[in-house]
Amino acid sequence: MKSRSPRLAVRAIILHEGRLLLVNAYPGNRSDLWCAPGGGVNAGSSLPDNLGREVAEETGLGIAVGPLVLVNEFHDPKSGFHQVELFFRCTIASGVLADAGSDPARVVTRRRFFAPADLVRIRLKPDSLATVAFADTSAARYDPLEVIVL
Repeated sequence: MKSRSPRLAVRAIILHEGRLLLVNAYPGNRSDLWCAPGGGVNAGSSLPDNLGREVAEETGLGIAVGPLVLVNEFHDPKSGFHQVELFFRCTIASGVLADAGSDPARVVTRRRFFAPADLVRIRLKPDSLATVAFADTSAARYDPLEVIVL
């Protein structure tokens, strides 16, 4: 296996009316795993600009990017894929949650707000996401490297 540089990604923790916005980014319903909206960073754009672009593409929402609250990383030992994700607390600045099909890459198939009680009934990553999202602090936290799951 050839060693590769880690991929950098940004993700948004968006709470609205006490619920957390999550997306399912697995075309064809090949996984029931949910995650925070966001994606890969393009060189030459700031982290907040990248995050705003990704959230708009995946959800149709405009956001205001707040503080960094979580650094998470995962890898696939078989392929060598390694991703470092930076999670920012964000608020909705404009727009309405889009219907399926708004993602130009057609990766996000579902998007939904979840109440805290709903989160125990779904699979989501990273494991600490719910705790961080509903925490009453803006101090950043680090999740150790974990193996990727689908």
